[in-house]
Amino acid sequence: MDAQIQAQEEKPHAVCIPFPAQGHIAPMFHLAKLIHSHGFHITFVNTEYNHNRLLSSQGPAALLAADDFNFATIPDGLPPSAELNATQDIASLCASTSTTCLSPLLHLIHKLNQNKPTVSCIVSSCIMTFSVDAAKELGIPVLVLWTPSACGLMCYLQFQQLLQDGLIPLKNEGNLSDGYLDTPVSSVPAIKDVCLRDFPTFIRTTNPDDILLKFTITEVQRATQASAIIINSFEELESPVLNALRSMLTIPIYTVGPLFLLSKHNVPSDAPVSSLSLNLWKEDTTCLGWLDKKDKASVLYVNFGSIAVLSKDQLVEFAWGLANSKCDFLWVLRSDLVKEKNYSGDDMEEFLEETRERGLVVSWCPQEVVLEHAAVGGFLTHSGWNSTLESLSGGVPMISWPFFAEQPTNCRFACREWGVGMEIGSGVERGEVEKVVREMMDGEKGSEMRKKAMDWKECALNACQIDGQSLVNLERVLKEVMLPHN
Repeated sequence: MDAQIQAQEEKPHAVCIPFPAQGHIAPMFHLAKLIHSHGFHITFVNTEYNHNRLLSSQGPAALLAADDFNFATIPDGLPPSAELNATQDIASLCASTSTTCLSPLLHLIHKLNQNKPTVSCIVSSCIMTFSVDAAKELGIPVLVLWTPSACGLMCYLQFQQLLQDGLIPLKNEGNLSDGYLDTPVSSVPAIKDVCLRDFPTFIRTTNPDDILLKFTITEVQRATQASAIIINSFEELESPVLNALRSMLTIPIYTVGPLFLLSKHNVPSDAPVSSLSLNLWKEDTTCLGWLDKKDKASVLYVNFGSIAVLSKDQLVEFAWGLANSKCDFLWVLRSDLVKEKNYSGDDMEEFLEETRERGLVVSWCPQEVVLEHAAVGGFLTHSGWNSTLESLSGGVPMISWPFFAEQPTNCRFACREWGVGMEIGSGVERGEVEKVVREMMDGEKGSEMRKKAMDWKECALNACQIDGQSLVNLERVLKEVMLPHN
């Protein structure tokens, strides 16, 4: 047998399976590229729906198989969608993947095992933990990638206790606005002065059988049965919470983030998928030339991520808050950002005319590149964890409008622990938006936050360099958990 073919057949083979949403696919793909660069054969598994979206956004050639980095699909279990390029309903996805995807995953792995190299390990998103059952059945290790923050994981781990203490579910809908969410919770390890409002949004229900509440409790508990958990974070950022988690859980925890930065600095440029980005939306790169013409730290970048939706009234209030601030801005407006059906956007025409000289609106953009651009001086964000890490890694402070999941937790830490954030109230009022934007872009507080953000940028970069903690941790987890032990 040819030595090269034999070496290829004897490679360890990792099946990487992200939850089918942009915020999970992107970090998993960065991790897959890193694992591949350490000598693994990779099979990257998307749902059929998202695979088709990627073919549309990236072009068919981008997903052609390399010799040792291949793409595969499984069904998500949902009925066919009439919309071919929109974010799927998260609650429906959670319910469907958790109940229908185990069998297709096992079938795929058995099919892969008909050829060499056979599958030696699974790398799974933290909310695709049916993969833990698959790994047990196959007798191989399973690594869970925790894509949110460590502080988010700590708060999710408290859900069962909150139920036992009677703090959740809410007694009535009025609890959302009557001050009940300001109820302090004193029992959270390593997080002081936290209240119900700071917890992931899945507690904000009156239904004890709420799909997302029950789903997150089950998934987090099952994630702790994996061979190890790796967290897309870095030690210096969340050290107290990480130490508390390690004392609570019986499996190893490794920090390997920010994954996009680790991948950028450690995946060889000639690797087969090094330049590929698995974005479900087609990126508009013309904004980079527009930014090149702007002064340093003069542009506010606005993006509410891949899942958040706004009412048309909220959209208009954000728009006129931006317009009245007189600041330059780059705003990502997804085609599915407004939740009202058949929204025409007519009420935005006056805003677009008013801001034509100082604003640019695009449908999607290469966010990691944008946040590293010298012209960007602030980020109006939903405080998703990928966006938070990318902002810190770019040295950019944040205006936070948390929408979903652990985004309120991330917002709390950005504002109160890391010194890089201001918050906008959930109601969204143009006067508040204008005031906070002015303070971030032109005020003393914003200037101080930019300095602090630059300090975090240096910490993130150091973690991802040769001998940096995140790279060392990646090499450790591959050696200690994922490589076969004879």
